[in-house]
Amino acid sequence: MEYVTLGIDCTVDENATLGHSNGSDTDQTQIGNDATIRSGTVIYDDVEIGNSFSTGHNVLVREDTTIGDDVLLGTNTVVDGACTIGSSVSCQTNVYVPRQTTIGDSVFLGPSAVLTNDEYPVRVEQDLEGPTLEDDVSIGANATILPGVTVGRGSFVAAGSIVTEDVPPETLAVGTPARHEPLPDPLEGGNTIA
Repeated sequence: MEYVTLGIDCTVDENATLGHSNGSDTDQTQIGNDATIRSGTVIYDDVEIGNSFSTGHNVLVREDTTIGDDVLLGTNTVVDGACTIGSSVSCQTNVYVPRQTTIGDSVFLGPSAVLTNDEYPVRVEQDLEGPTLEDDVSIGANATILPGVTVGRGSFVAAGSIVTEDVPPETLAVGTPARHEPLPDPLEGGNTIA
């Protein structure tokens, strides 16, 4: 933990690993105040995390990632590095966030939501490009967001949907592949993530 700066009033379970080396020149891992980091969690070096961060068990956060304040990463969530995650974000159990992904503020990702960054895995060599989830986006359980897709501000992706193209702001994306529909009245407005 020599490369870790930990804020005040943090709780770190005994078998959590902070500042795991990524095998190259490393910078410190910085974690703000009031963090709760549960057993089995591994946070690499070159990670910067704000205040009131919380994990479930067995969470992985890889290098070159920046995370804002008031973020929850649920049990078995993987943030695979080189990601930017805003503040007031809630990732439920088993969420996968690949490299080169950007997540805005007040975003909710339901259980087993999967974001992807490789359009043609192991078939075509290309640059990885994760999705962009703008502020106040909600992603339902078991939804899949394909590489390079932008989900616009305030949009809602229904559970089990597969999003293959950009979703305009304030839109409901539903189905496989997801079609765009007007956002129902009860789903309008921003997310309230406590």
